[in-house]
Amino acid sequence: MVGILRPIEARRARRALSDEPIAREAVETLLRAAHLAPSCFNSQPWRLIAVDGPAALDAVRAALPDGNYWAKPAPLVIAVASRKDLDCALSDRRDYFLFGCGMAVGNLMIQATAMGLVAHPIAGYKPAAVKEALGIPAEYVLITLVIVGYPSDDLGGLSEKHRAIEVGPRERKPLDAVASWNRFAFEDPPPEKEAG
Repeated sequence: MVGILRPIEARRARRALSDEPIAREAVETLLRAAHLAPSCFNSQPWRLIAVDGPAALDAVRAALPDGNYWAKPAPLVIAVASRKDLDCALSDRRDYFLFGCGMAVGNLMIQATAMGLVAHPIAGYKPAAVKEALGIPAEYVLITLVIVGYPSDDLGGLSEKHRAIEVGPRERKPLDAVASWNRFAFEDPPPEKEAG
């Protein structure tokens, strides 16, 4: 592999993190990488909140469920928020604000990997509590929290399940399960019916 594919291949959703502080300059590099992502009509819908102050970090940590215990040592959390009206809303439910923010987070993750950092986005948190703690207005969607830190060799704080994932092989579906040529060729199960 050459070029940009190296950090993409190296990126993992690591959970063993050091509490070593991350220099402000390094955090700014991560934010710049995210901000350079493409967006529909250059709308740049992402709103990135870098959380590294003790009080703010404590408030975010308090909003994490037990399953994300591993994130608590991280010295940096980047909250990603946006609103539907900050980006293109197109036919067939194509609300691009989520896509644009996802590309920004992808850039951030690859830059973090290239810098020797772990950037692990999570969905498990109490959004209302985090929004209140960080002053994010109610009309914004708190899309993800990206947990950022230096990797740690100390796996003792991880559950048995997470230790196995940390040292195990990277698992991906076969490429032909997610990519086809010239025509949709997938046999996904039908969607579950929504309650209501």
